[in-house]
Amino acid sequence: MYKKRLSPEEKIHFIEKYKRGEGSYASIAADAGVDSRSFRQWVRNYDACGPDVFFKRHHQRYSVEFKETAIHDYLSGVDSQDAICRKYGLRSRRQLQDWIMKYNSHEELKPSGTGGSTIVTKGRKTTFDERVSIVEDCIANGRDYALTAEKFDVSYQQVYTWVRKYDQKGIEGLKDGRGRRKPESEMNELERLRYENRMQKAQLLQKQMEIDFLKKLEELERR
Repeated sequence: MYKKRLSPEEKIHFIEKYKRGEGSYASIAADAGVDSRSFRQWVRNYDACGPDVFFKRHHQRYSVEFKETAIHDYLSGVDSQDAICRKYGLRSRRQLQDWIMKYNSHEELKPSGTGGSTIVTKGRKTTFDERVSIVEDCIANGRDYALTAEKFDVSYQQVYTWVRKYDQKGIEGLKDGRGRRKPESEMNELERLRYENRMQKAQLLQKQMEIDFLKKLEELERR
């Protein structure tokens, strides 16, 4: 008979026991008093968001655009479900699968509160230079929004929005639209070219990462 609830510390204890190779999913799940499917999900959550995922219980809202981006990444073969969950800070594959199922059934995707990772945190004010650096870093690291948000102490949604604006409008899309920052609105051509050059270098790094990944994949397939 399974236990109803384990503390965060207990869950982490059993997960780390598994990661040290001290048992299989089934054997450690039995020790923990839970079914193996639940234990597998704990491990996925731990891998995606770290041990803090078991302590935080904030309910987050995801926009329709956010959901569609994650769905399209999967349907276009960009990544596996597990990799997409890690990339977008989702706590489980079930969450992503529900979105995919609704999308494939032509149901309307709506903004919804979820039990998502607290990677989606409250945003903060940023300067134009900061936004450029954040987008540059995100692109250079394979558009890992969650990693970039954590690194720069901004919200996931902010990173996602800024990268999207850059994709649509270039450097101009990262300006503060409220027009309160004079240096942003008066950026000269030389400054704009310098910023664009930084972004191009970041995109080249991203492409190189993709090439390296494909080479490794080919090597594994030849074995």
